[in-house]
Amino acid sequence: MAIEFVLLLVAAYLFGSVPAAYLAAKWSRGIDIRKYGSGNVGATNLLGLTSKWIAIVVIIFDLGKGMAVVWAAQLIGLDIAQQVTAGLVVIIGHNWPVFLRFSGGRGILTTLGVVYILVPWLGLIALIIAYSMAPFRQLALGVLTAVVSLPIFSWFLHQPFGIEEPMQVTLGFVAMFLIVVIRRLTAPKTSVTASVPPGQLLLNRLIFDRDIRDRKAWIHRQPIKQEEKQEEG
Repeated sequence: MAIEFVLLLVAAYLFGSVPAAYLAAKWSRGIDIRKYGSGNVGATNLLGLTSKWIAIVVIIFDLGKGMAVVWAAQLIGLDIAQQVTAGLVVIIGHNWPVFLRFSGGRGILTTLGVVYILVPWLGLIALIIAYSMAPFRQLALGVLTAVVSLPIFSWFLHQPFGIEEPMQVTLGFVAMFLIVVIRRLTAPKTSVTASVPPGQLLLNRLIFDRDIRDRKAWIHRQPIKQEEKQEEG
């Protein structure tokens, strides 16, 4: 069983590393998604650059990453701790993919897929919490709130959710929260990064998942290459 577990972890990382949003933007528009919009290699940025149908395909794929890996772990008889570990690895693969020099997306959809297979009802609740802020254009804050709620719910409400090993699951959810925080805080620098005070920059990245609070200005930034040329000129 140890060999199967190791092989699954390797497969999980490589599968997670497949940059669906990057490939979709490259194939459909011939652009590098990292240089447009928010610069994030994710479905939300892709939606603003391509079409909703392309974004939906990427959403399904990224969500399916997490679901497929944990489901595979269950099929080969791995215990809950190993299932959680496999889920964490596929998220890490998405966020730090070997195919994009270890700079990928935020892994939220993949995280949701992992949670849904581990604890279905909790996955649904996390989805509702995350998107409850979408009408107010504060999806990043909603996502952060949802991720924070996961270990709290799994620990204090493990019986209603049918969680047999609350410690392992809760620790896994804490790790997922830390992955989200680390990925946001270590996002690549942009042309506006240096103009924002360090404390404010970290707060903006943590809460809003961007360097500045102005959402429209952030989304409609010029491509990185153009920014660099203007700065040089």
